[in-house]
Amino acid sequence: MEADSMPVKSGKEYIERINNNLPDVRIAGRRVSGEISEHEAFKGLVATQANMYDMQVAEELKGRLVYSSPSTGDPVGLSYMQPRTMKDLVQRRTMMETWASVHHGFLGRAPDYMNTAIMAYASAAGVLEEEYPAYASNLKRYYEYCRENDITLSHVFIQPKAARISTFLRTFKEPEAARIVDKNKDGIVVRGAFLLDTQGATSDEILVYPTPFSWTETEDNPYSFVFAVPSNLEGIRFICRESFSAGDSSYDYPLSSRFEEMDTLVVFDDVTVPWDRVFVCGDERMASRLMTESHFHVYAGTQIICKNIAKTEFMLGTIEMLVEATGINNHEHIIEKVTEVIVAVETLKAFQLAAEKGAAKDRWGSMLPNRKPIIAANVYYQKMYPRIIEIIQLIGASNLIMIPQERDFNTDIRDQLDRYMKGIDLDAKKSVQLARLAWELSVSSFGGRQSVYERFFFGNSTVVNNRMYAEYQDSRAKYADQVNRFLT
Repeated sequence: MEADSMPVKSGKEYIERINNNLPDVRIAGRRVSGEISEHEAFKGLVATQANMYDMQVAEELKGRLVYSSPSTGDPVGLSYMQPRTMKDLVQRRTMMETWASVHHGFLGRAPDYMNTAIMAYASAAGVLEEEYPAYASNLKRYYEYCRENDITLSHVFIQPKAARISTFLRTFKEPEAARIVDKNKDGIVVRGAFLLDTQGATSDEILVYPTPFSWTETEDNPYSFVFAVPSNLEGIRFICRESFSAGDSSYDYPLSSRFEEMDTLVVFDDVTVPWDRVFVCGDERMASRLMTESHFHVYAGTQIICKNIAKTEFMLGTIEMLVEATGINNHEHIIEKVTEVIVAVETLKAFQLAAEKGAAKDRWGSMLPNRKPIIAANVYYQKMYPRIIEIIQLIGASNLIMIPQERDFNTDIRDQLDRYMKGIDLDAKKSVQLARLAWELSVSSFGGRQSVYERFFFGNSTVVNNRMYAEYQDSRAKYADQVNRFLT
C-alpha cells in the first residue's frame, strides 16, 4: 500500500489505471493484450464507469458524490463514508441514486458496492482488536488506502463446486478448496480458485473473503482467511466466461454494449499475500464474526435497494413504451400486469424509507439502517424480478422475436420496414429499437445472466429466507405471544 494519496479520480484516470494494471486475463482461449479499455468484451463497461467517475469531478455534481477526507481534507468518494448521522445516510443514498441513474441498476458491482463493503468491514475492525491487533490495523489502513486512492475493488466469496462440503461427502477426496499452503516472512501463500469475480478484470484490487471450508476441526484452519491484493499480483489469473456483448452498437445492443459486467474464475497459483494485506488468517470463528458484526448485508443492502429501484423504474418505463406502441393500454389484463410492476417500485421505495427512518447507532458508532426492511427487500426482489421479466415477455410477445438490426434500415428494404414495423406514434426504426431493448432485457444472454444474478444476489432462496427468518425471531415470538394472550 505504497501508492501516493490522490483525490477522487476522473474517468480518464480510471481508464489509465485499468490499462496500466495488466493483469493476467484469459478470454476465448487467449490472453488479453493491449489496452483492456479497448477490448470488445470490456470497453462498454469501462466507458460507462469512466462516465460515472467523471461525475465525481464535475462541478455541478461533485457535491453529491464526494466528501472531505477525514485524513487529508481532500475530496474522496462519498460511498466510502462511515455514516454516523441520519444526514450521512441520506447523503450516501443520494450518491448511490446518482450513480444508479447512469447504469439504471444493470451494474450489480458498480464501484459504490465494494466501497460500501470495505467501509463496513473497517468500521467493525474492533472485532479483531483484542486477539489480532495487527490484522485490525491492516484492515483500517487498507480502508484508508482505498478511500484516499479511489480504488476500484472487486471481490470473491464463492468457491467452485469441487470445493464444497457436499462434494467432499460424496467423494471423500481432499477438497479443491482454496487454502493457505505456506506462511513465511513475506506473507501467506494461497492456492485455489474462486468463482464469479464480477469486474475482476477491470478493477484495481480484489477482496478475498470465502466461506471457510470446515471438513476437519483445527484451531488454525488453512481454509479460513480474508485479504485484499492488487489484481495484477503475480500468480493471479482471471478466466472469463463468454462475453454477452454481441456488438458495440447502442441501437442493436442498448444494454450489453454499455453494461456487460464480465464474470471471471480467479485462480490463485501459490500467490504470496503480504502480511499487511491479511485481515483474518486461520480463525474461522473470527471470519464469521467480522462478516456478521460489520453488518455487511445491511450496508450493502442499502446500495442494492438503490440499484433495484433504478432498475425496476427502467423496466416499468420499457413496459409503458411497449404498451403505448401497441395500443393495448386499455386492456384489463395489461393494466393488471403493469400495476404489478408499479407496486414493485413502490414496495422497494417503502423498504428503503423504512430502513432509513428506523436507523440507529450500532456498537461501532455507525448509523445502521433497520435490518428487517433491508433483508425483506432482498427476499422480495429475488422473487419479483423473474415476474417482471415474464411480464415484459408477455407484453412484448412476437415483437421480441422479429427484430431487424439497425443496418437493415440502411438498405433497399428500408421502405418495407418503415411500412410494416412502425408502432403507434413510433416510426419503424424507433419501434424496432424499443423491441431490441425489451429483447435484451428478457430474452438475450445478457438478460438471462441478469435474471440469474438477481435470483442469487445474496445467496439462493433458502439462504436468503433463513436470514430473514432468523432476523424475525424476536418479532415472531412477540406476535405469537399476542395471539396466545388473546386466546387465554
